[in-house]
Amino acid sequence: MLKIGIVGLPNVGKSTLFNALTKAAVPAENYPFCTIDPAVGVVGVPDERLYKLAELSKSKKVVPTAIEFVDIAGLVKGASEGEGLGNQFLAHIREVDAILEMVRFFDDADIAHVHGEVDPVRDIEVINLELILADREQVSKRREKLVRDIRANSKDAKAEDEVLVKIEQALSAGKLATSIGLSSDEMDTVRHLNLLTLKPILYCFNGKSGGHNLNEMSDGRAQSAYELVESLDSRYVYVDAATECDLNDVAEEDKSMFRQELGVQTNGLVDLIHNAYDTLGLITFFTTGADESRAWTVLRGAFAPEAGAAIHGDFRDKFIRAEVVAYDKLLSEGSWSSARENALLRTEGKEYVVQDGDVMVFLHS
Repeated sequence: MLKIGIVGLPNVGKSTLFNALTKAAVPAENYPFCTIDPAVGVVGVPDERLYKLAELSKSKKVVPTAIEFVDIAGLVKGASEGEGLGNQFLAHIREVDAILEMVRFFDDADIAHVHGEVDPVRDIEVINLELILADREQVSKRREKLVRDIRANSKDAKAEDEVLVKIEQALSAGKLATSIGLSSDEMDTVRHLNLLTLKPILYCFNGKSGGHNLNEMSDGRAQSAYELVESLDSRYVYVDAATECDLNDVAEEDKSMFRQELGVQTNGLVDLIHNAYDTLGLITFFTTGADESRAWTVLRGAFAPEAGAAIHGDFRDKFIRAEVVAYDKLLSEGSWSSARENALLRTEGKEYVVQDGDVMVFLHS
């Protein structure tokens, strides 16, 4: 299961967002929100396509794909040197697949900011610098350990060191390692280090209903934040964490009305989860039948046998073929047999690249 760590400065709404996410978990028999420990929760990925397929198939069970969110305590300036138990928290971030960086995006004199005033660009730069400094130290230590193997003419050690030199140069220039654009082979070479600055980052701008939100002001802070995120080749999502947390206690049919009253235009949690999914380069395919309709996660660009492996190893190792139909075409036809009769159901081999929304049946030996 994919794991996303929620990070940020102290008191920017990380725990509020975590509580909102975990309370709003997609209801499903197999994946209700479950607490692994007080700061870890599993949240189903909202996808209306899955529920329409379940309705079509009259499925007994519905199982969404899921993401594990980790609420990591606030980082402070100097975390890479151990400030505020920084080393412990940085170690927690190393274990996640992606980072959700929470940034305060509103002014409120009653809510203290660790730096006295709200400046999202500075806040992002403080957090990212701590990630950079922590990685620079780790890369330096790793290169020292490789010296002996390099002297012994180890090809693997030399190859790893060449990649680490590239990363070290970027980190020393104050840049995230993602800025280098490493090849897939280079990524594989250093993957074991779990470098923080090679993880995809999604920036979450936390607003406040009725507050002085930066995106509603014309002092340049919001625009500067957008430009910074763009320059980092990343993306951002806007969430009102406190409102979303409060709305979890409101009946589903009343939420839209409350959002309108509070001036919250969209469901920020759904946007956040979908953006987190996209940030990781993931797509969804489905299996459906009378027993179960289920969503499965694969990396964009995965071949059919790799997708099959998400279900069972035999679907990859003993793959023969897959029957595939696009979700919307299956829904419009109303049944699997009708899709087959009208030549909308395809038979695909090992080289087929799975598309988002595919409904699949795997055949293996």
